[in-house]
Amino acid sequence: MLLYSLSMENNDIEKYINQGILYDFYGKLLTVHQQKIYEDVVFNDFSLSEIAENEGISRQGVSDLIKRCNKSLVSYEEKLGLIKKFDETKSYVKEIQRIIKIYQETKNEKLISDIEKLSFRILDV
Repeated sequence: MLLYSLSMENNDIEKYINQGILYDFYGKLLTVHQQKIYEDVVFNDFSLSEIAENEGISRQGVSDLIKRCNKSLVSYEEKLGLIKKFDETKSYVKEIQRIIKIYQETKNEKLISDIEKLSFRILDV
């Protein structure tokens, strides 16, 4: 799930992408208050100061909350692995699509058993 890059700029972008993916999968496990503040920082690009003023808490409080949320979201993925499973399933589906294309061109019946094997892998994920 983690993305890697060589430049700092890409690293920041990939960090936000990773945060967004984690939030998409596990955000509902956060409290409503955590969700609101997390969304304001990650998706709405509000500054910590803006959020602190709006919420009546300190800038440090906002920062700590975001760190706790990130830690929780990462922990959920480590325990549940839903993103990893989703990525695996997605790659199997892409492989099935590739094999279907080849089958349509060649009518090679052996490819049907390859598709069947991949479908069983998806069901086991």
